[in-house]
Amino acid sequence: MTVFLIIIVIALLGITFWQMSKILKLSKSQSSEDPTIASDKDNKIQGYLMLAFLIVFNIFMLYNFWSYSKFYLPEAASAHGEDYDRLMFISIGLIMVVQVLTQFLLHYFSFKYKGEKGKKAFFYADNDKLEFIWTIIPVIVLAGLIIYGLFTWSEIMNVEEDEDTVVIELYAYQFGWKARYAGEDNTLGKANVRFIEGINTVGIDESDSYAMDDKITSELHLPVDKKVLFKLRSQDVLHSAYFPFFRAQMNVVPGMITQFGFTPTITSEEMRNSEYMVDKVTEINQIRKENSKELVANGEMALDPYEFEYYLLCNKICGISHYNMQMKIVVESEEDYKEWLAGQESFGETMAKQEENNKQ
Repeated sequence: MTVFLIIIVIALLGITFWQMSKILKLSKSQSSEDPTIASDKDNKIQGYLMLAFLIVFNIFMLYNFWSYSKFYLPEAASAHGEDYDRLMFISIGLIMVVQVLTQFLLHYFSFKYKGEKGKKAFFYADNDKLEFIWTIIPVIVLAGLIIYGLFTWSEIMNVEEDEDTVVIELYAYQFGWKARYAGEDNTLGKANVRFIEGINTVGIDESDSYAMDDKITSELHLPVDKKVLFKLRSQDVLHSAYFPFFRAQMNVVPGMITQFGFTPTITSEEMRNSEYMVDKVTEINQIRKENSKELVANGEMALDPYEFEYYLLCNKICGISHYNMQMKIVVESEEDYKEWLAGQESFGETMAKQEENNKQ
């Protein structure tokens, strides 16, 4: 009861002070100018602030372009990547032109046409010609970008399976990747998650004769300058196969097979020795060296030197270890690729070894 009375008293005091403030305001002499309406001085200050904001905004924008351009990826390592990058930079260029022009007009007009005493705004109802111009120009520009993008998209998606096409299955699971290559028959066998058991980690159908010579690897090797078609499956949740250096990405959806393809054009060794990557690796290793000093001082192991490799990443937040869902990619000559593939164990050989071990 005491607390309730205290609350009532506080509320009544608040109301009393509020009423007193209203009485004091009414008792003051009324000035000729309404303080709630901006004066010429206020408008002038706001106009100059708009110009100042425009200048600071553009300086900040240029600074960011200058400072963070080093985080751009190097040249694309796939045949379609050049078109992809060109489309991106065209889009950035158009956005920059429109942004600079519209922001300049917005802030400059806010300054030029600031409120002034005795100045009346001109009433302008509409203009069909202007509305047509600022509607049709964005339509044409966006249509051009979309059509250009569709041609690039079609090139990636519509990879024909012929004798020269390397077909590889990418199998995603929490939290890793497996690659499956066709054997001498150049045909991937059937597979389904229902067949996953024991060493059959990707669900290969053992009754399919085409499947026995398939080869399952934890490292992805690609021949340079050869068309590669990827068929993607997921064991559990939605993943995304992301190849940043090859400018390619495709969702991996449970219960269905998605696909896309590209042609690698730069080997791992060539990218590793490029001027961009040499400078990048040097910078990273310098940072690692500095961080290692603190680790060693605390009794921990120093960081190993970094060496560039292509990696396949997952670009969907698929669980607690999503950040570590990656697979090394090696792009090499066709001769080295064939030699590596020939040295991989087939699914049939793996099954035979397992049966022999079980008998022993």
